[in-house]
Amino acid sequence: MDFSIIIMIIGIILIILSFFFKDSNKKVEAEVEELTFSLYQETSALKRRLKVVEEELLIESTKITPPKKTTKKPVVHDIIKSQVLELHKQGYSLKEISSRSSLTIEEVQSVIGGGN
Repeated sequence: MDFSIIIMIIGIILIILSFFFKDSNKKVEAEVEELTFSLYQETSALKRRLKVVEEELLIESTKITPPKKTTKKPVVHDIIKSQVLELHKQGYSLKEISSRSSLTIEEVQSVIGGGN
C-alpha cells in the first residue's frame, strides 16, 4: 500500500471519531459566560454601594459648617525681628524699617515694643 493512502485512511478515521467525542469547548464557553455574568453582577453591586457611600458623604459634608475664620497675628521670624531691632537701634524710622523688612508699620511697632 502506498503511504499516502494510509495517511488518508487515518485522517478519515480521526474525522469520524471526532463526531463521537463530546466537545469540551462548549463546557469552557459556558463556564466563561457564567463567570462573565457573575462578574458583571458583582461590579454592578459594587457601583451601587459606592454611589450610596458617595451620597452619604456628600450629605454629611453639607451638614458640617466651615470653621470660623479667626484673625491671627502673623508670626514674625526671629531673623526679621533681629533685623528690625538693629535698624531701630541705628535710628531708622518706622516707615523705613517697614519698607526694608517687608513688614507693616503695626508689625514693626509690635516687634520693637516686644509684643511679638
